Amino acid sequence: MKFPAVFVSHGAPSLVIEPADPTHLFLQGLGRTLGKPRAVVCVSAHWETARPSVGAAEQPSTIHDFHGFPAPLYDLRYPAPGDPALATRVAAMLQGAALPAALDAHRGLDHGAWVPLSLMYPGADVPVIQLSVQSRLDAAHHAALGVALAPLRDEGVLLLGSGGATHDLRRVAWGASDDDVRADVRAFESWLVAGVENGSTDELIAWRERAPFPASNHPTPEHFLPLFVPLGAAAPGTRGRVLHRAFAFGALSLAAFAWD
Repeated sequence: MKFPAVFVSHGAPSLVIEPADPTHLFLQGLGRTLGKPRAVVCVSAHWETARPSVGAAEQPSTIHDFHGFPAPLYDLRYPAPGDPALATRVAAMLQGAALPAALDAHRGLDHGAWVPLSLMYPGADVPVIQLSVQSRLDAAHHAALGVALAPLRDEGVLLLGSGGATHDLRRVAWGASDDDVRADVRAFESWLVAGVENGSTDELIAWRERAPFPASNHPTPEHFLPLFVPLGAAAPGTRGRVLHRAFAFGALSLAAFAWD
């Protein structure tokens, strides 16, 4: 079974304990919509390294890499197994594409991985391998990661990018409603949706030059870069699908996309 390549916006860590939140409900249903993969390769915004690193732990720990959130969050665990053999293969595939990669036998799952996956696959019975982002490298580099890993889709592996369609925490307003979403956030999200739906691969990869208000929506790129791995895992020009659109806190787009 060829799995879609998917990007989700994982939102705040508290999303996982907010059952009425529209994005919580979306992620809760996404696993059923996609079906159960053989394994997940998750590219998370919360693991930044100079060169690609692949999590190779047999039983990845649950990393609570956040502060100041409700106490119940820190008790949550997502005990999905790893797959060291697949991790070794992922690293080899990247190296074969002239993308230097290393294995990390100790890395656990940060909240960019376990928050969405605990909603998508709550049984924690799908092996998860995490892949880092290189925030000093560009979108084209991350698309190349996706190109290298695309054959895994034919083996029933879900390539999942987890970040944020927009992400500027300096402008978050905790009590904001959908009526309070900033105009530049809406403009960026609309550009992104159009680019995905139209298969505008080159336009998306050139986001810093082509997108409206790139600096205010992504003052640092790490939450946007995971999108380019699933994008790269699809053939250039492939039209993507919008899976979900929502906003939070006036500044965050929680859009999600798939490429078949």
